[in-house]
Amino acid sequence: MRSLLTVSAAAALLFLTGAVPAVADDGDGADRTFTIEDPRITESSGLAASRIHPGVYWTHNDSDDGPYVYAVDSRTGKTVATITMKGIGEPRDVEAISLGPDGNLYVGDIGDNLDGTWDHVWIYRFPEPKRLADATVRATQFDVTYADGARNAEALMVHPVTGRVYIASKNEDGGGLYEGPRKLTTGGNNVFRRVGEVPWVTDGAFSPDGGNLVLRSYFSARGYAFEDGRLGEDRAVSVPLQGQSESVTYTADGSAMMFGSEGERSEVVRVEVEGGSRTPSTGGGGGGTSSGDSEDDGDSRNGTVTGGAVAVVVIVLALLAAKRRRG
Repeated sequence: MRSLLTVSAAAALLFLTGAVPAVADDGDGADRTFTIEDPRITESSGLAASRIHPGVYWTHNDSDDGPYVYAVDSRTGKTVATITMKGIGEPRDVEAISLGPDGNLYVGDIGDNLDGTWDHVWIYRFPEPKRLADATVRATQFDVTYADGARNAEALMVHPVTGRVYIASKNEDGGGLYEGPRKLTTGGNNVFRRVGEVPWVTDGAFSPDGGNLVLRSYFSARGYAFEDGRLGEDRAVSVPLQGQSESVTYTADGSAMMFGSEGERSEVVRVEVEGGSRTPSTGGGGGGTSSGDSEDDGDSRNGTVTGGAVAVVVIVLALLAAKRRRG
């Protein structure tokens, strides 16, 4: 309950200060704000922008939905491929998805709602399908442990240049950024080591050049300069108001961030990145020049204090319901 009160207070502050982000939704083409239409996707908990299928986003359900990953076309909100992973165990609590520079999708079965009761978690990896169609693919399963003990996490990010995997843990008193080994291996534990301190995190994403890392929570987000595998200067990033804010990814061209939420027919909202497109660099640590902040001027703000207060109540009730449902 304490965590719900904490995020509720943060939400109230957000609305009372008028910090509502500017949101771009001025067309019906790819990479615009869209609604996930698939009735099977009720707990979208991660997003990854395809690099070979423009305008397509990979997502999955939270918890024990099964070994499924969905490709959703942002032009229509419809699912254009359902991928079934085989060769892995039964997923427990899938929370995140990220696309690596090797062309593989990495799926993070890293949640632990009892906050550290499982001595290991898993990452699944398979090549992004070149053809969008329902298919069963063989995935590689990696065992993951943390050097400082088990913990809950919902954010997994693959660096788009180095290919190294990072996980951000979720804790109301502040989590950690964990760095995986240079190369994930099977047949033993892949130990992730704490390399930075982060706030409460529900998802994260690297900019396409790897120079910025955005970490989101239920009501806020922060962007970090990222160089040589370490967090640098941080700043606030504007986020949309959503019911249960669970996911974020950059568009493939880096011109915007896409923020997603759980729920039936959940909306994925585009928020512009200041400075425009960001393309991958050839360096190992990133170091792009754009700030990664979203546009946020008073004239384009959306919502009121009264509307915000009502929204806070709705969100808290949704979180309570989710908490009860998951035990």
